[in-house]
Amino acid sequence: MGFASKWRAASHYALMYGGLGVSLPYAGLWMKAQGLSGAEIGILLAAPMLGRLVTGPAIAVWADGFKYRRTPIALLAGLSALGYASAGLVDGFLAWAACWFIAATGAAAILPLTDVLVLRRARREGFAFAVPRGFGSAAFVAANIAMGFVLRTAGSDAVIVGVTLICVGIGVTAWRVLPEEPVHDGPPLAGWDRFRGMGRLLKDPVLVTALAAIGTVQAAHAFYYGFSAILWREQGIEPHLTGILWAFAVVAEIALMWFFEPWRRRRGIGAWPILMIAAGAAMVRWVFMAAAPPLWALWPLQALHAVSFAANYLAGVELIERLAPRDSQTAAQTLNSTLSAGVLIGVATLASGPLYDAGGAGGYLAMAGLAGLGLLAGLALKPMLSARA
Repeated sequence: MGFASKWRAASHYALMYGGLGVSLPYAGLWMKAQGLSGAEIGILLAAPMLGRLVTGPAIAVWADGFKYRRTPIALLAGLSALGYASAGLVDGFLAWAACWFIAATGAAAILPLTDVLVLRRARREGFAFAVPRGFGSAAFVAANIAMGFVLRTAGSDAVIVGVTLICVGIGVTAWRVLPEEPVHDGPPLAGWDRFRGMGRLLKDPVLVTALAAIGTVQAAHAFYYGFSAILWREQGIEPHLTGILWAFAVVAEIALMWFFEPWRRRRGIGAWPILMIAAGAAMVRWVFMAAAPPLWALWPLQALHAVSFAANYLAGVELIERLAPRDSQTAAQTLNSTLSAGVLIGVATLASGPLYDAGGAGGYLAMAGLAGLGLLAGLALKPMLSARA
């Protein structure tokens, strides 16, 4: 049963992150092709992230009202497909903003719901969470490279078509492939009780500090996500090489998930030192990226993605799971995602547009500073964890 659940989860992660492999690197190119400025692109990308301050908790509470965890995942995937398809059919900034907000909100909410489902299955059935999650990263690579080559001959609308079709696939796999993992051991809690449970999490200073340490390092990737493809194009780097550069970063990420992460767990290395290493790696990465390095220097900087993103993500999921009560796992992981991939990265993305317009690659320096804040939050977290142990 553990084997079956692992590969079911792997197929679902592959589709989810395949969609991200299309949208994350190339959404900015599609928006720029519509005639939008850097600031306008920043607003479109940031709005759903900032909105997650409200939509994240609301969706978590809504999702906990179902019998099975896979049901809200399927519904959210359908909503995202509708939003992305509509974005390709409408015209005008406000219409694009509304459609993108709906699509990106639904797509982002799927990730923590899936993480909770797979984490619980992994713990109960004895397989490593990082293994199926690593297949998601592999799919990111494949979709990333494929779209880079598609864009050499097709228009930027291929980005919208690709991500819409993938969202349809996510909905189908959630409905037919993911296991019937129950949301609650007993009957679902009333909606107000679920809201109160989330409020208790926000009153826990240890959990909140951990969320800040994780989220600021993740948010420091905002400029890279929104503007790396545009900056590399301006440097004369071909679109297919942009895809390969992103893919190389994710190959390093997969290696960390499949090889280093199991070794770390066997050796009993805790999550906190990994968070600190990730913050330091992010600072180094963004300082050097601010110098608009030549193509040969981008390869080692892209390899640091394994640490600045993947190590931080895995250690963060583990730490939040350990700090949160069992009956608040969905809420805790959603709060983690709301801050990391929502509010904090939303603010950073909103700032990234003007930073790009004003200084080009120099905007990466602000991201290095944000990663430094994550390092400081992590240092503050250490004595709190020791006191709780």
